[in-house]
Amino acid sequence: MLATLADAPLADAHLVYEPKYDGIRALVSVVPRGKGAAAEVAIASRLGNDKTAQFPELVAALARWGAKRKSAALLDGEIVALDAAGRPTGFQRLQDRIHLAGGRSVAARKDLTPVAFVAFDLLLDAEEDLCPLPLAERRKRLEAVFAPPADGPLRLARQVRADGGPLMAEAIAQGWEGIVAKDARSPYRPGRRTLEWRKLKLVKRQELVVGGFTDPRGSRARFGALLVGLRTESGTLRYAGHVGGGFTEKELDRLGRLLEARTSSASPFESVPVTNERPHWVRPELVVEVKFSDWTDEGYLRHPVYLGLRDDVLPDRVTRERKQSDGPAPRPTAAPAPQVPEPPGAAERSEVLAAIDAFAVKGSGRLTLHDGAQLDFGNLNKVLWPALGYTKADLLRYYVAVSPYLLPVVRDRPLVMKRLPDGVEGPSFYQHRAPDQVPRGVRVEGIPGDDVPTRFVGGSLATLLHMTQLAAISQDPWFARIGSPLEMDFAAIDLDPMDAAPFSRVRDVARWVKEELDRMQVTGYLKTSGASGLHIYLPMRPGTPFEAGMLFCRIVAELVAARHPEAATVERTVKKRDPSTVYVDYLQNVEGKTLACAYSARASDYAGASTPLAWDELDDRLDPRAFTIKTLPARLREVGDLWAPLVRAAGHASGIDFEAVLDRVHAKHGSAKRR
Repeated sequence: MLATLADAPLADAHLVYEPKYDGIRALVSVVPRGKGAAAEVAIASRLGNDKTAQFPELVAALARWGAKRKSAALLDGEIVALDAAGRPTGFQRLQDRIHLAGGRSVAARKDLTPVAFVAFDLLLDAEEDLCPLPLAERRKRLEAVFAPPADGPLRLARQVRADGGPLMAEAIAQGWEGIVAKDARSPYRPGRRTLEWRKLKLVKRQELVVGGFTDPRGSRARFGALLVGLRTESGTLRYAGHVGGGFTEKELDRLGRLLEARTSSASPFESVPVTNERPHWVRPELVVEVKFSDWTDEGYLRHPVYLGLRDDVLPDRVTRERKQSDGPAPRPTAAPAPQVPEPPGAAERSEVLAAIDAFAVKGSGRLTLHDGAQLDFGNLNKVLWPALGYTKADLLRYYVAVSPYLLPVVRDRPLVMKRLPDGVEGPSFYQHRAPDQVPRGVRVEGIPGDDVPTRFVGGSLATLLHMTQLAAISQDPWFARIGSPLEMDFAAIDLDPMDAAPFSRVRDVARWVKEELDRMQVTGYLKTSGASGLHIYLPMRPGTPFEAGMLFCRIVAELVAARHPEAATVERTVKKRDPSTVYVDYLQNVEGKTLACAYSARASDYAGASTPLAWDELDDRLDPRAFTIKTLPARLREVGDLWAPLVRAAGHASGIDFEAVLDRVHAKHGSAKRR
């Protein structure tokens, strides 16, 4: 549950007031193991990123607390850095800790940068869901079970009722960020930002998306200033100013490496900003937090100072934080049923669909998109799936419908075309090189050292539709981005059944892969291939070479094949494989290789579409033939974008940390030697 920036009275019988702790919002799960054993602890950020390994001292303290309980608990609170006197201090102090992965790097920093977990809500107590209860009742339950010392690594948030004046005066005197006013009658509304919780800020702060950087001046290293922006209502990135202050030399170096891994040839801003020094553009994937004095009339930051990177904020959700109107906190009401929001660009998609319908009647036509791209379409009634009667126009309609979900998957990735000019029953061929002449708005680029002069690069509706016009049924992106072609940001395990293997066996092998990943505490993302198999994708950290990603997938594949030889194989030679087994293929993880991506149409006989799945869908009812270019749009309206977490994690610090995985394996099998 999130707070809204809004005014609130400092005296109200229905409100409680708390300090606005300036750290990392965290949900903490504590599960007792019984017989005095330390409890099992998991710490997650508000985006679900695992923070457990980053704060071992908190895990140890929570495990000791949980050992005294008989049942599980779920706490909501804030991880804060402590100053020399043991008092909570600012988010900037946490920068030394939040980007460490675990193991030796964390051990080296935890004494230098002490932290505490400040609990302010109890969401689960034993088997009881406390979210529907009023905040005042949840606080009583929290105080009854959680009463640690005020100066230890576990703390209870301060709270006063009805009169927030003294707490606000203390906030001003101590230089806090502000206070939070909460309606004591409010239930806990997961994932919602509401006026039932309001934050009263004393210092202006804003999260911003990094879209570029400028050359440094003088002796400064790496970069001069960050070029930052905010998302508009239409989803574009609007320039909001440059941030040149607040960096230490260490942070300049760390941030500089992250920027270099995301370089792009094109500005991500809706209008190219004018800068004092030469600009360099990056993919808009990093979010920073700044403090500043005010906004200009033009919407630029005044006197911004860098505070730190945020890995718990989505770059496509960063908008200007505005104070809402005054008024009493609303009375609690029943929470509405969760809904999947309509993706942006609905109006343009409707226009394009109407144009395709008109062109299908005439057989051809010219389309102008909102961004000015012009595309020519022809032979729209060409049948691509003869057994089903589906045409090129049907494929175009499908790709327009799923474009809000598919385009982020292929954004900035070189694409290989598998062209089927005579449909799925005719011959096919692969085409790496983009044509010499492409329509305006279609993105093609060359890669230094590549034998192919230019390649299509995904991410725009124009590129997607033009490739479809060329009879490229599927979308087959690289495992790397155009700006860092030698670094993979996701890896994949391809479960490919032999001719005599039923799909039930593919499901079994997928479950076994997940078991191995769970043992390593690694998150995998599941999807249908769109044909007869399943794919499991794994997010990689920035700078991961292809060799590392493939080696990790090979380890998982060989573990599965060794434990289940009757069903799974890693035998490369097709003739040597048992025809009833599933080939666990890790060899796709090579520079320049591709797999059909999530939401891609496939040239299967049933017009399959590669569909992301929740792991709990992997049961006996799962039939991959149920996911087609005709059925997938309706599913997306129902379940939303299950692939978005992978897209966010790929190439991000939340990707697989191989050293941390090895540390966990080593800790679990202490007698084994690390190699």
